[in-house]
Amino acid sequence: MRHLNVAVLLGDPRLPYAYAVEGMFGSEELEAVEQLRTALERLPGYRFSYLDDHAALIDDLRDRPPDLALNFCDTGFRNDWELERDIPALLEILGIPYTGADPMSISLTTDKALVRALAAGQGIAVPNETYVDLAADPLVLPSIYPCLIKPNSSGGSFGITRDCVVHDAQEAEAYLRWLAEHSTVTDALIQDFLTGAEYTVGLVGNPSTGFTVLPPLQIDYTALDPGLPPILTYGSKANPDSPYWEKLRFRRADIDDVKWSRLVDDSVKLFRRLGLRDYARIDFREGEDGQPRLLDVNTNPTWYWNGKLALMAEWAGYPYHELLRLILEAAVARHGLETPT
Repeated sequence: MRHLNVAVLLGDPRLPYAYAVEGMFGSEELEAVEQLRTALERLPGYRFSYLDDHAALIDDLRDRPPDLALNFCDTGFRNDWELERDIPALLEILGIPYTGADPMSISLTTDKALVRALAAGQGIAVPNETYVDLAADPLVLPSIYPCLIKPNSSGGSFGITRDCVVHDAQEAEAYLRWLAEHSTVTDALIQDFLTGAEYTVGLVGNPSTGFTVLPPLQIDYTALDPGLPPILTYGSKANPDSPYWEKLRFRRADIDDVKWSRLVDDSVKLFRRLGLRDYARIDFREGEDGQPRLLDVNTNPTWYWNGKLALMAEWAGYPYHELLRLILEAAVARHGLETPT
C-alpha cells in the first residue's frame, strides 16, 4: 500500500491554556485528543504522528518533514491565540503542505470589521455596526439601544458576556471600559442586537474541487433563563460558574430551501473571497425581519469529536472519522499530493 505520512499538530498540554476551565488542558481537551487518535486510526492509507511539544516543534518538523501536516493547533503556538497564524507560517517557511487556513486568511478573519465590510461588498446581509477605538476619549457610544458590543479581534467568544448586551449609555460605557482594561483588546464593535434564529453553515472542500455542504445547525436557547440575553457567551464554553454553562443546545435547523440556499451561497462567496481552505464554519443570525445576517467566519473551526462541525457531519451521514477523511482529502487534492491507497 502507498501511505501518506501525516503529522498532526496540536496544542501543547504542558503549557498554560487560558481558554480551558482550569487554565491548563483538562479532561475535555485530553478526551478530544484521544477521540481524534481513535478516529484517525480508522483511516487507511495514512500514517499519523502527533506533535504537541511546542518547544521541540520547529526541530521536529525540520528534521522529519511529513508529507502533510494536519493543522489542528487551534490554540496557537505555545497555546497563545495571538500566535495561531504562526503555525501555518512556520509550515510555509519549511515547505510542508498543510490543512486549513493560511496566515493571511487567519489574520484577515481575525478583524471582524474588515470581514463585515468585505461581506457587505459581496452583497451579503450584515448587521449595522459602529467601530470603536478603545483608546479614544471620549468613547464612541451607541445611538440605538439595546445593542451588542464585542471585541473586534478575538476568538472563542472572548468578551461575549451577559453584559455585552447594553440598554443605555451608562451600561455601554461601562462595558467598553471593561474591554479596554484587557491589554489584548484595542478596538470593539457596536452592532444590532439580533434575537432571531442563529444558524451555522459547515463547508468541507475547496472552490476548485467543490464542497461538501453539511446540514445547517441552529443554536437552541430555550433552556436559558429568559432574563438572560440569548447569545453564545464565552461562559457557555469555558466557565462552569456561568449561568450559560450547559444551557445551550445545538440542533438541526428547520429552514426553508430558499433561505438555506442563500446561506450556502453567501458562505461559499465568503470562503472564496477570504481565501479559506479545506473547511470552514460560517455563522448567521436573523434580525426581526427574518433575514439572516453574518455573525462570524471561523477559518479553522474546532475539530473536536463533539463540536459543531462533527455534529453537522453526523447529520449528513459522516461519522467523525469520515469528517476527518474529507478534510484530509480536500488538502491532498489542493496540494496535488499523491492520493494514498
